[in-house]
Amino acid sequence: MTNGCTDASVEISQELAGTQPTVRTTDLAESGWGRAVKEGLSLAAGDLICYTNSARTTPEMLALLLIYESAYPSVVIKANRRIRDHWARRLGSLIYNLECRALFDLAMWDINGTPKVFPRKFDKLLELSRDDDLIDLEFAVTCKREGYPVLEVPLLATQRHGGRSTTNVRSAVRMYWGAYRMHQDEPG
Repeated sequence: MTNGCTDASVEISQELAGTQPTVRTTDLAESGWGRAVKEGLSLAAGDLICYTNSARTTPEMLALLLIYESAYPSVVIKANRRIRDHWARRLGSLIYNLECRALFDLAMWDINGTPKVFPRKFDKLLELSRDDDLIDLEFAVTCKREGYPVLEVPLLATQRHGGRSTTNVRSAVRMYWGAYRMHQDEPG
């Protein structure tokens, strides 16, 4: 899934899909992490569902989480990135994750960590509604509300191997405020 890309991702994805019969690609004109995740989930087939950020996920990381899912088929398996590139990112991530834990009583330590792998029978995860970066928080809240057990697998490597991060101070503040607003909108 590509969405609003300004680099060669669309062409690379189409070329890969043209040479690999098991690969499909879709390009969304509008950007938005949540929008891309939702579209991918709507097109996913099979009993095992996964989504990830390809700029930070190596084939080895994905394989590791799929192995965990095969060992724990009735559990959500998700990455917990243990190292960030820069101290400011580490601090910003810590603040966001502590805010989410406090507001929603979540046990997860890395709300945005991907890959995320889950069985199709956890069907409420296929009904996520956010178009923005808060879709991972919605994912976590849905797991808690529905009683889906979650296992976080620590991943040490976080080096980007494609694209540029869109996270900056402004987007971080939007996420902090967005988490607070989500909490205010929660029923009960």
